[in-house]
Amino acid sequence: MRVATDVGGTFTDLVCYDVDKQSGRVVGLRTAKTDTTYPQFDEGVMNAIAKAGLDPAAFDFFAHGTTVVINALLSRKGAKTGLITTKGFRDVLEIARGNRPDLFNLAFKKPEPFVPRYLRREVDERSTYLGEVLTVLDPATLDPILADFRAEGVEAIALCFLHAYVSPANEIAARDYIRAAWPNVSVIASHEISREWREYERTSTAVLTAYVHPAAKRYLRTLQTSLDAAGYGHAPYIMQSNGGIDTVEGAIRNPIAMVESGPASGVLGAAALGTLLGEDKIIALDIGGTTAKCSLIENAQTRITTEYRIEWSRTNPGYPIRTPVIEIVEIGNGGGSIAGIDAGGRLYVGPESAGASPGPAAYGRGGTRPTTTDANLVTGRINPANFLGGEITPDLDNVHRAFAPLVDRLDGDIGSVARGIIRIANANMVNALKLVSLNKGHDPRDFTLVAYGGGGAMHAVMLAEELQMPKVIIPVNSSVFSAWGMLMTDLRRDFVRTQVVLLAGENAARIEEIFAAMEGTARASFADEAGSGDLALRVQRYADMRYLGQEHSVKVELPDGGFDAAVLAAAIERFHVTHEREYTFRLQLPVEIVNFHVVALGDVPKHDPEKLPVTGRTPDDAMSGLRTVDFDEHGVHEARIYDRDRLEPGMRFAGPCIVEEAAATLVVTPGRTVAVDDYGNLHVHMNA
Repeated sequence: MRVATDVGGTFTDLVCYDVDKQSGRVVGLRTAKTDTTYPQFDEGVMNAIAKAGLDPAAFDFFAHGTTVVINALLSRKGAKTGLITTKGFRDVLEIARGNRPDLFNLAFKKPEPFVPRYLRREVDERSTYLGEVLTVLDPATLDPILADFRAEGVEAIALCFLHAYVSPANEIAARDYIRAAWPNVSVIASHEISREWREYERTSTAVLTAYVHPAAKRYLRTLQTSLDAAGYGHAPYIMQSNGGIDTVEGAIRNPIAMVESGPASGVLGAAALGTLLGEDKIIALDIGGTTAKCSLIENAQTRITTEYRIEWSRTNPGYPIRTPVIEIVEIGNGGGSIAGIDAGGRLYVGPESAGASPGPAAYGRGGTRPTTTDANLVTGRINPANFLGGEITPDLDNVHRAFAPLVDRLDGDIGSVARGIIRIANANMVNALKLVSLNKGHDPRDFTLVAYGGGGAMHAVMLAEELQMPKVIIPVNSSVFSAWGMLMTDLRRDFVRTQVVLLAGENAARIEEIFAAMEGTARASFADEAGSGDLALRVQRYADMRYLGQEHSVKVELPDGGFDAAVLAAAIERFHVTHEREYTFRLQLPVEIVNFHVVALGDVPKHDPEKLPVTGRTPDDAMSGLRTVDFDEHGVHEARIYDRDRLEPGMRFAGPCIVEEAAATLVVTPGRTVAVDDYGNLHVHMNA
């Protein structure tokens, strides 16, 4: 058995493959969906395992994605953290950057640092940008700082010394001294997390890692204990933001790498599905209960960035985290997003979510405000007789009570208000899809939309209409697709190091030397760790490049193997092409590498889904009835309702129609055609 679980903001999902050990074929697939349990997320995981009727003693592989890190950051529920830095740099964290997004707001206020000034301390040490140690740290100078931190109840300490990304000797000395003097405190040294330059970003990364380290460590240890107690006899794997999995020990060492754990697995799943179906240009869209996430995939490759921020918005600069993350745009719009009226009298949707408890008004658990799910129920797109797979009977009276204040304020009726909520939610999602496509130089009309999550199928067709995308694919078991994506990932670790080197023939040997040294470090990191040492390893090379004189860079993939004159010329040309696509121009200037990026991948056995049998049934055999559905600008229609469990390969049918499954609903507008492929995925052809 190969099992994956994904803890989301509203639900915890599970996918299990039963694999025949003799043939290697998948002989069974089980899924489950349970409420996410705050704050003991591991309880929700064990609940999902129990609901699926599984015995952990029978698991051969277990992967897990979690929101524990991002939740600790967003809710400010992390550890009390202290910062120790180089003399003169105490306030780097507060000074931050001047390139704030809300440039002309005279009342702008910088966000509060995660470490207040009285917990930011300095030590006398210094290294140059070339890595020369000018002032050696005297560890004894840490004693009064540690005494103060103990008195203040500090639980975690971040170390970030100037130029430690080049020369970490003083950081290592400080880290080792603190761990010996105070074994119970969490200590994070910046060079262990990021070897990229930019002092503020490195400091922020180290601080946020330390802030979540105790909570992440407790959570992962608790989950591991729960699995062990249930009989699981192997090392579990943890989903990372870079699109790979890592061991529990690796995740504990670098917990900030889990910041986008769940969403990343969905994107990897979409890339794997695209490879299986021959779709090389995909925009992945994950609509859950709390948020909507999207990412662009080209040639089965996801886009990785280290310029990631939390809480970034049009008016807030947020907090940077220098860790490799799949390039994802996330917005606060999902099935549980609450609708209301702002101070100007305008309708809005999100980012506040009703979550799973109390949940949408239809849940009847105490929710008093309308959500996107309630709006889809009012318009007839969600079947009240099959609400959440029939597990809940919707409280329609409570839905009407929740809508009443909006109906009165907007002087409309419940149907028009529900349509307005859906339109605003869709508009927010369209803007997110534009950010990963048009804003990066990609035309969405060249891409297929792969939509998943509990709300993905509900909104996908209308979003594709808005962006003139040619096709929508709704995967099998789309509501738990992110968990499935974890079963299609490899063990992965990223190593990034700043070394500014001009791309010129005389530097080819030096470039190869740097890459080779980093690859040696990458292989060594896997060698002795339980659960990873016996995997076949492969290494990929990337470089962040820029024109000489530029401030920022773009990431370029490089071929494996030696870096010679031919590879150098190809790298420069690939940089020109990438830069021109993203920024519309190229320059006749020298090009330099800023960051060397090595990806180490441990190949984990994977299993493609099996093709479904064909019995000769027709679409009419899969129909479960008719229902009046409001398709907004397409009008109100008597829509055919199809049971997805009764669909089989080769079937084709047209909208207006609804396709229902246990935890998702596909809304197909008039004039669109649905085809079922060999694996049971639904292809909605927009122009057919």
